[in-house]
Amino acid sequence: MKNQLETRLNNLKTEFETGQTLLADLNKKRSDLEATLLRISGAIQVVEELLEEQPEEQPKEQPKKQIKQAETPEKLVAIAE
Repeated sequence: MKNQLETRLNNLKTEFETGQTLLADLNKKRSDLEATLLRISGAIQVVEELLEEQPEEQPKEQPKKQIKQAETPEKLVAIAE
């Protein structure tokens, strides 16, 4: 009976150590993620402020392309190139 209890105790200690290691890894990942989110939040704020400072731009009209008439499909391909 004592042997079984000692084996069980050793197994529980091993599981406990494994759990502590996993918890430490998760805490590190959480900390890294929080730092990343903080950097992203700062970048968002900067871009929003830059957008507010920019004057409203009017969309520029793009020149209309002139389409040439082609007599055959081969010429149409040549014109498009």
